[in-house]
Amino acid sequence: MNHEPETADKIRFALVGCGHIGNRHAEQIVRCGSLVAVCDPIAEKTTDLANRYGARTYAGLDKLLDSEAPGSIDVAVICTPNYLHASQSIAALEAGWHVLCEKPMSIRSSDAAAMIASADKMSRRLFIVKQNRFNPPVRLLQRLLAEDRLGKIHSFQVNCFWNRPLSYYSTSGWRGIKELDGGILFTQFSHFIDLLYWLLGDLQTAGAYQGNFLRQGVLKGEDTGCVILQMKNGAIGTLHYTITSYDQNMEGSITVFGEKGTVKIGGQYLNELEYFFVEGMESPPLPASRPANEYGFYRGSMSNHDKVYEELVKALRGLPYDLPSAGEAAQTVVLIEKIGLAAQSKPGNIYIYL
Repeated sequence: MNHEPETADKIRFALVGCGHIGNRHAEQIVRCGSLVAVCDPIAEKTTDLANRYGARTYAGLDKLLDSEAPGSIDVAVICTPNYLHASQSIAALEAGWHVLCEKPMSIRSSDAAAMIASADKMSRRLFIVKQNRFNPPVRLLQRLLAEDRLGKIHSFQVNCFWNRPLSYYSTSGWRGIKELDGGILFTQFSHFIDLLYWLLGDLQTAGAYQGNFLRQGVLKGEDTGCVILQMKNGAIGTLHYTITSYDQNMEGSITVFGEKGTVKIGGQYLNELEYFFVEGMESPPLPASRPANEYGFYRGSMSNHDKVYEELVKALRGLPYDLPSAGEAAQTVVLIEKIGLAAQSKPGNIYIYL
């Protein structure tokens, strides 16, 4: 079955999940295509979007799948709680639609593999939102590494120091339940794990400690973790992540130490070039980073969703595009699982991945 949109036609989107991030996607969808259908179990959310964009409304994905005519939708955008991403993406792919799924791709690597298998079976495209790859300092660091401007990389540091208040969990029926959200490496920090893989490759060994210090009773998993990593390219480094930074997000940073240079991307959201000292180079001027995503009582990663949609349109038009493959996106899930296994091993042990 082939419902590829004609070049002259608008791409037709269905939005699955109409919360804060769903609304952000809707804003981008209407810039590059048409929002024809929205679904959410909370009727007020679908009504609001329908009134703004003239979309058809449904109480859930099953109703949408049952009601929409074949060929009426090109892309389903999945913006629902983490535990629904895999099953809903697969259902949309089986309907013959392309899928753009918010992070995390899934909370189990077996589910990520099933999503990819479904896309392959249906000859549909599966994309995962990785908008932090478009942060200007991140693009610069990736280019330096690709061009070998830093020489051999020997060590690195990744810091994720954010805050999520108790109200973040108490106002949700799924956040903080590990079987539903996967834990904070999936919910808050999967973008950092994606960038670690994109910049430095796969993991060879890891040792990890995790603890819940301030969010007991509302978070069924760690609120803080410290990991020591060795990548397959030989580089060693640390990952320190927490949602207990006092009262506000403090830092999101990646520092890379190479034989010919050191670069630190920092700020709260990997949005500032904080340190640049590279052999034979001056610190380059960079375009301003976008503001962080605003979610009412907390803030999240950079809002580069416009870039994601620009590249998505290119992909669907058969043009060269700059988005990770689904297989590459699945590596985030695999790495988080590996870190979890390391944390579950005996304290002080190093977990080896072959």
